[in-house]
Amino acid sequence: MRYGAALALVAAAAWGQPATPGPSPTAREIVRRSIELDQMNWRRMKDYTWTARDVERHLDGSGRQKSEQVSEWETLILYGEPYRRMLIDNGKPVADREQDKLDRYADKLEHETPEQRQRRLAKFEKEREKDREFLREIPDLYDFKLEGDAVIDGRSVWVISGAPRPGAQPKRRDARPLLKIRGRIWIDKAEYQWVRLEAETTDTISYGVFLARLSPGAKLVFEQKRVNDEVWLPSRMWLRGTGRLGLVKKLAMEEEVTWSNYRKFQAESKIVE
Repeated sequence: MRYGAALALVAAAAWGQPATPGPSPTAREIVRRSIELDQMNWRRMKDYTWTARDVERHLDGSGRQKSEQVSEWETLILYGEPYRRMLIDNGKPVADREQDKLDRYADKLEHETPEQRQRRLAKFEKEREKDREFLREIPDLYDFKLEGDAVIDGRSVWVISGAPRPGAQPKRRDARPLLKIRGRIWIDKAEYQWVRLEAETTDTISYGVFLARLSPGAKLVFEQKRVNDEVWLPSRMWLRGTGRLGLVKKLAMEEEVTWSNYRKFQAESKIVE
């Protein structure tokens, strides 16, 4: 299942300054501000490397685990662009093999001309912004309700529920799955960050070239944490649901991704052993 469906479910993190005194904002204003500030936070992520671990469990019809697949990787920044170096693939260590691939790719980037590097990074930025642009439609597609206040890890948050607005029509094709998702979000009051998201599909969501389908009732939890007192970054994503791959293969799975070991760097450097 990977991240095709999860991308439609996960509402991105947002970076902002402390709220100024004044009238209490509405739930829609809170959500809109957090999404509009998303790209600032996303750009700060380029200053970090991190490690991620993905545990994918396949389930039987009664929800019991049949098998487990574990992957782990390290994300590095090579000449301005993230590079994923696998450490464990399907439960097997692959760091040595992946190091050779990393060395070859780093050597290739090192010999780029300034014009080649500029074009590569411009293409990467354009694709990344396109992947997240559909999030800007959320405030117009949903009805929001401010349910109250809460405290998470010592921080005061708003609790906001959201459901698709009747008759809403997305402008972008990749925003259509949002009409089949409802959920609840916990937004930090001081920095307008999405601290926690809980979402559930209300109808079948189709995605990918192989027509994979995620059935109604799939659930997702997404959490973030504040790193280095300057940026909020993903810490955990949990997804459980059933679906179908193609016309025949049925799937029932649970997936958990955890991010850790965030490290900030200041200067661009060549990766060596």
